[in-house]
Amino acid sequence: MPNPKDIAVFVGSLRKESFTRKVALAMAKIAPATMKLSIVEVGHLGPYNQDLDPNPPADWTALKERIQKADAVLFATPEYNRSVPGFFKNVIDIASRPYGKSAWDGKPAAIVSVSPGAIGGFGANHHLRQSLVFLNMPTMPQPEAYVGGAAQLIGADGDFAKPETKEFLGKFLAAFDRWIDRNAPAK
Repeated sequence: MPNPKDIAVFVGSLRKESFTRKVALAMAKIAPATMKLSIVEVGHLGPYNQDLDPNPPADWTALKERIQKADAVLFATPEYNRSVPGFFKNVIDIASRPYGKSAWDGKPAAIVSVSPGAIGGFGANHHLRQSLVFLNMPTMPQPEAYVGGAAQLIGADGDFAKPETKEFLGKFLAAFDRWIDRNAPAK
């Protein structure tokens, strides 16, 4: 069997007990054998400043290299004020600049939004999609993943507490695996 697809997972919450991170980690446990989900840590990145483009900080360069190495990208985001957290947008900006040298270009992507509320981060999910269209990232349209009631979804063992959530996100990952196969750039 060939090596599993390298999926770079970006978590849009810095909180220690983040529901979004817990969901992303639980998803990594149920991913198909053809995928390996790895969280890319981004909380240490400073704010994007175009003045630094000619000589970017080492952590910006490392971020871009990690994205370029990945076969695809999974964004896991909470919702803040009907959008993604500010630092998350900053990560997207860092890796997309300077203009014409975006690490995101052509990378297949999927989004899962996570919220303790009932609508599952719908606003953040769709706001993020707007940026990904501009970045030329083929983003999986279906199934959509708006994960509400996040406080009750993960057990103390780090696994999904509800079988229906595990089943739904397992199907989401299987669909993403097929999406990557259809949308991966030629190597």
